Amino acid sequence: MTGRRHGRLRLPDVGPADGDDAASTNFNGAEYQSQYLSLPSSPTSYFRRQPSSMSRRPSISEQPDERSPLLRAEARSSRVRIHSAHGSPRIPHLSRNQSYADSIKSLRNHSRHNSWSNSWGQRIIQALADRQEASMSDSKTLYPDDRVWYDQFTSTDWVHDSIADAYRVKALRSRKDFWGRIHVLWDSAQGWILSALVGFIVAVIAYVVNVGEATVFDFKDGYCQRGWLISEKQCCPHGPCTDWREWGEVLRGFPFGERWTEYVVYILAVMALAAFSCLLTLTTKTVVPSAYRLATFDENLGADVPAPLPDADADGSVGTPPDAASPPRPSAKKREQPQPPMVYYSASGSGVAEVRVILSGFVLHGFLGFKTLVIKTLGLILSVASGLSLGKEGPYVHIASCVGNIACRLFSKYDRNDAKRREVLSAAAAAGVTVAFGAPLGGVLFGLEEVAYYFPAKTLFRTFFCCITAALTLKFLNPYGTHKIVMFQVRYLVDWEYFEILSFILVGVLGGAAGALFIKASRRWAKSFRRIPVVKAHPLLEVLLVALVTGLVGYWNTLTKLPVAKLLYNLAAPCDERDNNLEDLGLCPTDISDIPPILANLSSAFLIKGLLTIITFGIKVPAGIYVPSMVVGGLMGRLIGHVVQWVVMATPEWSVWGTCSKMPNATCIQPGVYGLIAAGSTMCGVTRLSVTLAVILFELTGSLDYVLPFSLAILVAKWVADAIEPLSIYDLLTEMNSYPFLPNKHKPIFTSDLADIVPRVRRERIIDITNSPVVPAVSLRTKLEHLHRAGELDGGLPIVRDGILVGLIPAPDLEYALDQLRDEASSLCLMAPVPSIDDSDDGRPDPTDFTPYIDPAPVALDIRSPMDLVYECFVKLGLRYICVLKDGRYAGMTHKKTFVKYVREQEEKEGRV
Repeated sequence: MTGRRHGRLRLPDVGPADGDDAASTNFNGAEYQSQYLSLPSSPTSYFRRQPSSMSRRPSISEQPDERSPLLRAEARSSRVRIHSAHGSPRIPHLSRNQSYADSIKSLRNHSRHNSWSNSWGQRIIQALADRQEASMSDSKTLYPDDRVWYDQFTSTDWVHDSIADAYRVKALRSRKDFWGRIHVLWDSAQGWILSALVGFIVAVIAYVVNVGEATVFDFKDGYCQRGWLISEKQCCPHGPCTDWREWGEVLRGFPFGERWTEYVVYILAVMALAAFSCLLTLTTKTVVPSAYRLATFDENLGADVPAPLPDADADGSVGTPPDAASPPRPSAKKREQPQPPMVYYSASGSGVAEVRVILSGFVLHGFLGFKTLVIKTLGLILSVASGLSLGKEGPYVHIASCVGNIACRLFSKYDRNDAKRREVLSAAAAAGVTVAFGAPLGGVLFGLEEVAYYFPAKTLFRTFFCCITAALTLKFLNPYGTHKIVMFQVRYLVDWEYFEILSFILVGVLGGAAGALFIKASRRWAKSFRRIPVVKAHPLLEVLLVALVTGLVGYWNTLTKLPVAKLLYNLAAPCDERDNNLEDLGLCPTDISDIPPILANLSSAFLIKGLLTIITFGIKVPAGIYVPSMVVGGLMGRLIGHVVQWVVMATPEWSVWGTCSKMPNATCIQPGVYGLIAAGSTMCGVTRLSVTLAVILFELTGSLDYVLPFSLAILVAKWVADAIEPLSIYDLLTEMNSYPFLPNKHKPIFTSDLADIVPRVRRERIIDITNSPVVPAVSLRTKLEHLHRAGELDGGLPIVRDGILVGLIPAPDLEYALDQLRDEASSLCLMAPVPSIDDSDDGRPDPTDFTPYIDPAPVALDIRSPMDLVYECFVKLGLRYICVLKDGRYAGMTHKKTFVKYVREQEEKEGRV
C-alpha cells in the first residue's frame, strides 16, 4: 500500500466471467451489493468510491415521478463519468456503440495528428498519397493512437456515422461567439467546396483523356508532320492533305507493299496499345483472402471448426434455450475445401458495379485511391486509342469517384465519416456521367437511379451543383473543338410521322432484346473461354488475343475501324452536306438503288461489332460498355431506318405515308433517328437505365420533338429486357465477382421469417457476464479470432446476462480496446458499467474498462419476424447485424453478409440467374 493515497480502496481480484477459460466466481445478491461488483485486475485498477453525493438519498424535488425519463432517472441515481480509452468523458444515456462521443475525436488509421493543425500543403500531400491500410492478415492499428474503423470487405456502420456526426455538429454549434459562428459557416460550406472542386477536377481529367486518346488513336494509321501531338483532324481539318503521312508511305511499302504494310502496322499498334494498357492495369491487383468473404451459413462461416470447449454441450451450444430455432449445421465436407482468395484489379473494366457496391456501404480498399486514379486514366487513354470495342464513358464514373474520395481527405468532416463521404461519392459519380455525355441533368438522374444507395434532398442539390460545375468547366476547356459539352450533338429539323410509332416500338423491342442477349452472351463467354486455365492465369494473353481479332476483323470495314464515339455520331446524325464532322461512309442514299449496299455494309458491321463487344467486355483493361452497346444498337437502328426508308420510297402510292412519300428521297424518314433510338434502347437493355437514358438522349439532340419517341422506345426496351434477362450488366458483374451487394431498387419476394438464417448460439460467439462483469482479455481475443476466421471483421459479440441480451461490442472496437492493454495475458476486462467506479490514481482512464465501446441497445428483432422486416432494416437503416431474440431471450445474431447470401440463394432458386 506504499505510495497510495489515504482513502483509496483496492478491491480483491476475482475470477473471470466467461466459463470457457477459467472458473467463475459467483456472488449472491447481498454479496453483489456489498462488493459493488467484481473489478478487473490491472496495473491501473485502483478505484475509489464516489463522494457522499453519490450515496445520498434524492430530495423530494429529485424523486422520480410518472414524467421522469426512465434512463435519466437511473442516471441520476448513479451519477458517474466513465472515461473512454480515448480520454474523453462518456455520456451514458446518449452514446451508443463504438463510443460515438469519442469517435469524432479519434483518428483514422491514416492520420496521426489533428488535420486542422496541419497546413493545407501537408493536407494535400496526405490526400494524394495512397494510405497504408491495415494488413488483411493482421488488422491491428498502425500506431498506438490510430484507429481502423473500416477494414477490407466490411460494411459501413451508417448508424454510428450518423450519431457521430450529430455529436460533431452539436459540439460545433455550442459556441455562440463570433468565431464559433464562423466555424459553423465554414463547416456548412465544405460540402459545396468539395462539390465544386470535384466537378472541376473531373472535367479537367476528362479533357486530358479526350484529347489524349484522340491523338494516340490516329498513331495506328500515321502521324502529322507538323507535330506528333496533332491528331489527323487537326492536321487536316478540311480533308486529306500532305501534312498527314500514312505508315505505308513512311516505310515506302516495306516489306509487304504500301497497303498491306499499313494493315500489319495497324494490327501491331492495336496489340501494343492494348498490351500497355493491360500491363498498367495489372499493377492494381488486389487479393482478398477467402476469410473476408461469406462461405457458408454455419456460425464459423467457412472457417476451421474449433475444438469444442470443455464445458460446452455435445453440439457445442451453450447459453441458449434448447428450443431455440437454428438451421442444421452443414456437413464437415463443406468446410474441408476453403474458397480460393478473390482477386480483382481496381483499374480494370468500367468500375460502375464496384462504385455501386461501395456506395451501398461496403469497403473495397484501394479501389478509389490515387494510384487507381492515375493508372486508370493512363490505361483508359491507351485502351480507347487501341481501337478495341470499348468506351471511356463508363470509366469516367469510376475516375470521378476516385477524385471525390481523394478530395474528401481534405476535410476531416468527410474524411472521418464514411456515411458523409458517400454523399460526396454520389455527386462525383454523377459528375462522371456529366462529362461523359455532356448531360448534367442526365448525370444527376444517373446518380439517383443507378449508383446512389442513400440520396437525400441535400445530396441531390449538391450533386446538381457538382454536375453544373463539371459541365461549365468542360465548356471552357472545349475538348471536342466544337464549343459544345456533349460528346456529339445532333439536331433533327424534320418532325416524325405518326406511322413511325410502330417502327419506334419495334426498335425498342429489338434494342431491349439485343441488350439482354448481350448479357447472356457475356456470361456464357466468361464461364467458358475465360475459365480456361491458361487464359485465367494470364490476363495479358486474353487481351492480346482480343486485340489481334479486333485488328484482323475490324480494319477492312470503314464503320468498325472508326472510334466508337465518332461512329455513333455518324450513325445518329442526319444527312447534311454542311456538317463537316460527318465522315464519308456512304450512309446517305440519294436513290432507292443506293439503299441495298448500305444495308449490306451495316449488317456486316453490326455482326462484327456485336461479336467484338462480347469478347472485349471483361478483359483486364479500363473499358466501358455504354458507348459500345449504343454503337451496336445504333448499327441495328440505322439498318431498320433504311429499311423503312426503302419501303416508303418503293411504295409511294400508299396513303398511309401521307405527304412523306411526296418528299424527295423520302427525307421525312431519318435513319439517324432510328439509330439513336436503337442506341438508347440497347443501352437500356444492358444497363436497365430508363429515365436517365431518355434525358441523356434529349440533351444530345436538344430537340423536344423526339422526347416522346425516345421515352416510348426505352420503356418498351426495359420491359423486353427484364422479360428475357432479369439481371443488368452491373448485377451480372456483382454476382460473378461475389460482391456483397444488397439491392435496394427491387425487393425480393420473401415467404420466410428470421429463423431461417439465424445460426445456433455458441459460447465462442457470445460474452456471458452472468456470474461476473469481468472477462479475461485472452478469452476476448479468442472470440475475436473466431469472428475474423469467419470473415466477420465488422461483426460483433453480444453480451448476455442470464440469457438476456444486455449489450454488444463491435469487433473493430473490441480489437482496438484489446490492443491498448499493457498485459493482455493477465488482464481482466470490465464488460458492464459499474456505478461506483471512478478513474485511477494517475487521472488516466483504465484501459481494462471496455464499457465505452459497448452498444447498450443493439437493434434486435424477434426470431419470428418476417424477412421483409429484416430486409427493410438492412437496407433502410444500413445495419451491419441484427440481434435475434426469442421470448425476450437472446437467440442468435445474423450478419448483413449472411442476409445478402440468403437473398442471392433465394433468387437462384426462383430461376432469376
